[in-house]
Amino acid sequence: MILKRTPISKSCRIKVGITLGDPSGIGPAIILKATQELKNYADIVVIGDGFVLKKAGLKLRSLNFRLIDLQNVRQEGFKFGHIKAEYGRAAIEYLDQAMRLLKDKEIDCLVTCPISKQAIKLAGCSYSGHTEYLMQKTASKNVLMMLLNEKLRFSLLTRHIPLKKVSSALTKQEMTGNITLVIQGLKKLFGIKLPRLVVCGLNPHASDAGIIGQEEEKLIRPVLQGLRKQFNFSIDGPMSADIAIQKAYQNKYDCVIAMYHDQALIPLKLISPQTGVNLTIGLPFVRTSPLHGTAFDVAGNYKKADPSSLIAAIKLAVECTKNQKKD
Repeated sequence: MILKRTPISKSCRIKVGITLGDPSGIGPAIILKATQELKNYADIVVIGDGFVLKKAGLKLRSLNFRLIDLQNVRQEGFKFGHIKAEYGRAAIEYLDQAMRLLKDKEIDCLVTCPISKQAIKLAGCSYSGHTEYLMQKTASKNVLMMLLNEKLRFSLLTRHIPLKKVSSALTKQEMTGNITLVIQGLKKLFGIKLPRLVVCGLNPHASDAGIIGQEEEKLIRPVLQGLRKQFNFSIDGPMSADIAIQKAYQNKYDCVIAMYHDQALIPLKLISPQTGVNLTIGLPFVRTSPLHGTAFDVAGNYKKADPSSLIAAIKLAVECTKNQKKD
């Protein structure tokens, strides 16, 4: 029988909690592959459903993690690659259990496998994603997404909103708070004492001194001037996004501040997408996730499941947690 609610290890290694994500998605398969590769890297606790993991290829003799089996997926008629309310409900229940483990200090950090926003909406949940769920559950007033791979780091000033709403969402208060969080995160989670930041413009060519738009001159530039005085180190920008990203790729910056989602995601997924990770900054614990979705088209196909991004997410969670413990 698959382990259920087994005691959490008391070793000195970092204890990583991994949620299964949507049980019909790619999460089960990539968990099996990633934990096989990282079996001696950390103490891993998977919160999910044992039946689903067995369907994805789990063999009891090769169990490389402790499983908290919620047994919350109906076995009859289960298929990978399907969007259902019950699967959305199950994904939220894995997160709820992970929050309890974090509160009880049974795990040190959290890695979340992909959920289906459509499935959780069908289940009656109002969260637009993991970030919003975690922000509400922890009563965190301000969090941000840092998206990174082995070549680049980005933080997003806006997340999952329509492009036409980005300009109105960029306020002086929000920008100042988010960039301050980036600075604190780079120091605390990455051990970078003097972060080198560059802030992208919103408009093409960073507006060409106001010719193409007004946001850079009226909002972004004044915010950056205030932050430079506050932190007494260089924050470049607003800079044309293509130039900012090129310079960051050449290792001239530790993080690029992006105005909106695709400004960061496109270069990340062009450059080393296999090592992409989503890191949430501003929570009371480290949370990471793979930089891809549920992959319903290959879900359940163990051979095609690529665990690279999950492996990178687990490694980053461990390293950031270690740095956080030093602080």
